[in-house]
Amino acid sequence: MGKQPVKMRAVVYALSPFQQKIMSGLWKDLPAKITHKVSENWISATLLLTPLVGTY
Repeated sequence: MGKQPVKMRAVVYALSPFQQKIMSGLWKDLPAKITHKVSENWISATLLLTPLVGTY
């Protein structure tokens, strides 16, 4: 059997300048979101940070 050429298509995803306003909502009030998540999951955060601090 001979080799057959395979057609390849490249797809590039990008945000238009008009839609980048939507992304700002992710960074809005970021410290409060992090504090809220850590306070909800403080046991998991402790188990994550203890080995990191212990090895340093």
